[in-house]
Amino acid sequence: MKYFIQFLCILSILSCADSENKDNEDLLAKAKRIHEAVITIDTHDDINVRNFTDSINYTQRLETQVNLPKMAEGGLDVAWLIVYTGQDSLNAAGYARAEENAMSKFEAIHRLCEEIAPDKIGLALTSDDVRSIHASGKKVAMIGVENAYPMGEDLSNIEKYQKLGARYVSLSHNGHSQFADSNTGEADSIWLYNGLSELGKKAVYELNRSGIMIDISHPSKASMMQMIALSKAPIIASHSSARALCNHSRNLDDEQLMMLKENGGVVQTVAFSSYLNTDKNKAHSEYMTELYKQVADSLGLPWYERSQFRSLTKQQQGEFMENYPKVMAMGKELAASRTDVPEAVNVSDFVDHIDYMVDLIGIDHVGISSDFDGGGGIEGWSDASETLNVTIELVKRGYSEEEIAKLWGENLLRVLDQVQAVAKEMS
Repeated sequence: MKYFIQFLCILSILSCADSENKDNEDLLAKAKRIHEAVITIDTHDDINVRNFTDSINYTQRLETQVNLPKMAEGGLDVAWLIVYTGQDSLNAAGYARAEENAMSKFEAIHRLCEEIAPDKIGLALTSDDVRSIHASGKKVAMIGVENAYPMGEDLSNIEKYQKLGARYVSLSHNGHSQFADSNTGEADSIWLYNGLSELGKKAVYELNRSGIMIDISHPSKASMMQMIALSKAPIIASHSSARALCNHSRNLDDEQLMMLKENGGVVQTVAFSSYLNTDKNKAHSEYMTELYKQVADSLGLPWYERSQFRSLTKQQQGEFMENYPKVMAMGKELAASRTDVPEAVNVSDFVDHIDYMVDLIGIDHVGISSDFDGGGGIEGWSDASETLNVTIELVKRGYSEEEIAKLWGENLLRVLDQVQAVAKEMS
């Protein structure tokens, strides 16, 4: 009798295990189905023009976090490729250097879509473009401008950038620009304008008139509030998360999120470790930094902290960016064989921010971004090839297909439509 009872217990355990495995299979199957059905949009992917040549480009599975093979592997449909320039002096010489950099990035994106791989990726300017290019089986590129600094003080450059394909623009980055104070002012309480400059206020009007979405991810809170007050169209945060969960100046607090909701805009939750969980990121990054230094040293390569980057020469910056993916990949491979590595910020932490913001401002005002190749990437979504993992976590949390479609892109496309409709009215 005793053995019979034990046998029944074993059968019960095996039955539960089978049931759990089936549930997991069903969840994965459901996630894959939804992932393939919706249009997945990542609103922030940095680029290096060195990866847009005849010999080295995004048709290859490069060590970059985003490229066409990795997008195909992970089911990422749309990548917003970023025209980024760092902040420099507010003078004509600084603007000229920045403009040269910005133009090289615009040219690189157009080269990819028009010369290198027009059969694999197309440049979208409207939501209709996104849908038609996606329906044709190709990947989609869109262009965002991170920092309006290279525009100088000539507001006609806004229309110029629009004609080049820019569909969102941030008026500042890490440092106060000629247009707006940056979130970085929180560190020293030094502000140039206490929000927008007079030029920045005029730029808001021109961005509305040109049909370009205004991105408030890097500007200060005061700048953001003034933009909302002046803008005739909804705005976006192209790559920010919830400050209530992670107290970083790059994130949006509840007041900002509520203003974004009232404005009709959208916040694109960003998969950037230090903006998601400060404690986990600090412990893990300190460990990994030492590991990367060891790897770089073993290869005879210099290694720098992100804070040192601006102080490097252009040659040093170029060499570092070229070696960065290789050192990172080797460091991660080495870490995988160790047992003492602190837990990394992961997809669950990322979706915690989505949950929080959806609960606070509603499903219609939250989206998704990675900041890949610009410091972004978390465990489980370390590059475009792992994009499905985000959808799996959303399905686990109980989001419906309609809700997941909104998060992955429909909300962002709605805002783009509204911004372009306002531009038509203004013209």
